[in-house]
Amino acid sequence: MRSFSFPQLGKDPLINGYIKLPVIGAVKIRSSRSIPDNAIIKQARIVKRASGWYVMLTLQWDVSVPSPMPHGEALGVDVGLIDFVATSNGLNVKRPKFFVDLQCKLKLLQQRVSRKKLGSSNWRKAQMKVRSLHEHIANARKDFHWKTAHRICDGAGMVFVEDLNLIGLSRGILGKHCLDAGWGQFFQILEQCCFKRGVYFQKVNSRKTSQICPNCQTETGKKDLSERIHACSNCGYTTNRDVAAAQIVCLIGLAAVGYTVKMLSEGKFIGIPAT
Repeated sequence: MRSFSFPQLGKDPLINGYIKLPVIGAVKIRSSRSIPDNAIIKQARIVKRASGWYVMLTLQWDVSVPSPMPHGEALGVDVGLIDFVATSNGLNVKRPKFFVDLQCKLKLLQQRVSRKKLGSSNWRKAQMKVRSLHEHIANARKDFHWKTAHRICDGAGMVFVEDLNLIGLSRGILGKHCLDAGWGQFFQILEQCCFKRGVYFQKVNSRKTSQICPNCQTETGKKDLSERIHACSNCGYTTNRDVAAAQIVCLIGLAAVGYTVKMLSEGKFIGIPAT
């Protein structure tokens, strides 16, 4: 089994670096964070990974959950395969290729597994190397997502992202690269990061975000993937294609939370061209 759960635990299951599990008994653990004093441990889930065993605790904690309201500086976020993130204020973060860069090494390790006798000791050791590499890829991707999310939240009061059809993108011709980028996990982490730091988070409609000029709102038509610069023939506004899409995302988000065109034209939001 990869995991199993204990839906009920006894009273005070955590004592002096040990957790008391039903039937199993006391097991030594290394805590990653402290348990709040007024929280009650209700459930435990044991998970097996290549690096070891982990316990995930579910707590009952009577606290008021804050709901951040729209405030402060607005930031639109556009995701892509060349630039992982482009924001409306001009920030571009290149996409690390976590799986693609280690694909050859993974293929070699899987070949070694296939050449071992099924169920032998060497077969288990080879399998462990494959699992460890998969876990390393997942951990590196998640660490990058958290660092990028904190970087986006710095100085922002509102964050708007595209509501993408991630399942449809994963089934396309670039599905492997879309899955390697991990946009779904990144949006979840960004939402958690915004919640922790008191930043308002909202998804907006992604329709035609790359086909509209953020300066004059004129529809410029579809662009080829090789076309990386947005140049409006109507007003002459020129910028990076992904940054222009992020600015449109920001404008849609601001309109969704009730900001007027007059407020936008007065230049009250950094990273959005004044019309």
